[in-house]
Amino acid sequence: MVKAGALGYEVVEGWEQLPAGYEHRDVAGVAVDSEDRVFLICRGDHPIIIYDRKGNFLGSWGEGQFTYRTHGITVGPDDMLYCTDDGNHTVRKFTPDGKLLMTLGIMNTPSDTGYDGKNTLTVSRPAGPFNRPTNLAVGPQGDLYVSDGYGNCRVHRFSPTGDLKQSWGVPGTGPGQFYLPHGIAVAADGRVFVCDRENDRIQIFSPDGEYLREWTDTQRPTHLVFDAEGRAYVSELWWHKGQTSQRHGPIQEARYGRVSVYDRAGRVLTRWGSPDACAPGSFAAPHGLAVDSRGDIYVSEVTWTFAVSRGLAPAGCHTFQKFGLKP
Repeated sequence: MVKAGALGYEVVEGWEQLPAGYEHRDVAGVAVDSEDRVFLICRGDHPIIIYDRKGNFLGSWGEGQFTYRTHGITVGPDDMLYCTDDGNHTVRKFTPDGKLLMTLGIMNTPSDTGYDGKNTLTVSRPAGPFNRPTNLAVGPQGDLYVSDGYGNCRVHRFSPTGDLKQSWGVPGTGPGQFYLPHGIAVAADGRVFVCDRENDRIQIFSPDGEYLREWTDTQRPTHLVFDAEGRAYVSELWWHKGQTSQRHGPIQEARYGRVSVYDRAGRVLTRWGSPDACAPGSFAAPHGLAVDSRGDIYVSEVTWTFAVSRGLAPAGCHTFQKFGLKP
């Protein structure tokens, strides 16, 4: 573990009590509700898996309702769940037990951005919601902000009832431009933080989409969440040798996946991970994360999609981990 500052975390091994017959080769996202129940959104036969704070299995739902490209999950202030599925181009709102309440986007109908279906760099123009959306965040006034990433280059802002209010973003590397807006969070003061993944930065906007600043001490950021103290927790993917960063150019040596914790000003408080992707406490493909009321951290990984299927990690490598503060 590599750490800086006063905070240090260690993996809580054996926490998850996954039932016999269940598996999750990819856990796309994780969220925690007001009771510290933990909700996983998975790519598999049991899309939504629920645990209590001690890791006891509480149930699952969503079978047959999602594609194998589930992407993100967010718990709103009312404990309702927003589930992003980039395979069918929607974000849907559910009760905690799986009743559908609202759908954003048109099922199986991507917007026209010039995207070739594989490479986000082929997005040639911005368009409306959605083309493979990635995540959702809820603002202090209830507005819904969606990062529309793999096949688009935008952030869309909706009213609490699902009316589109505005959109912003174009392809590129400049301020307010995106190459794969992948994760999104809204701070208590309403500022919108967007993980601009392939540009290796987190862009910060006003609630109305005005560019304010960016954090560049990050690496392929996939998602961001805040705790009650305003600290930001960010999951960050590997750069593997031979890949190309829009900020750093061709990658000559692998840069391992990690989790970073930042203070309100964007200074790193702690950061961990190691080149041994499958070691406990390290990461093969960190893709989402959540923080509970006691400050414990849950990290989800798309290990099969990003690592195992590409020969970058062995089968059986972890896809979900919990971390607690070191005593």
